[in-house]
Amino acid sequence: MLFIRLLEPNQLNLFPDVKATPPARTEGLVMSEAALLRWKSQIFDYQQRVRETKPVQQVTLFDLAPKHCDPDRIDPLFLRLVPMSFYRMPADSPGDACLYFVVDSAAGLLLYVGETCKSNQRWKGIHGCKDYIASYQDLHYRYGLQTAVNAAFWWDAPTDRRARQELELSLILKWRSPFNKENWQLWGQPFG
Repeated sequence: MLFIRLLEPNQLNLFPDVKATPPARTEGLVMSEAALLRWKSQIFDYQQRVRETKPVQQVTLFDLAPKHCDPDRIDPLFLRLVPMSFYRMPADSPGDACLYFVVDSAAGLLLYVGETCKSNQRWKGIHGCKDYIASYQDLHYRYGLQTAVNAAFWWDAPTDRRARQELELSLILKWRSPFNKENWQLWGQPFG
């Protein structure tokens, strides 16, 4: 995009009769079909390696009960899926603390990891991920590619906000979900 720098108030204007006008908006760059397929393939390959690689188990002298909030025990692609329109359904309460995941089940990709203390309200307002999903789906429709974007919830999340956010971050970093800003440097931000 071309940007015109507006003149500073004290800067000498060599062309006083020329008024700076912003350039006409042009449609943003669109990822090609080949680039989209390559992007998805790289993410799929990484997430498959995560799924297949067993975490290193630390040896202990005592039998310890496994932590129920262990990020190595949570696989978002094995959770029950619900339609992305889940937040439009009537609810009689603000909901519960949980982790939620945005999944393209047609591609077997985890796209986003989030946390909330009010599962029935988190998506009702503005959420940047809604725009990423819409752009992602639009690009698939453009090329006639199948996509099935759904949500999944993990209800055993800690009610303590800090503990829940730590678990969320560990899952974002583990799965490298591309719609989370923490991973934009890895995958780019083609849908933002």
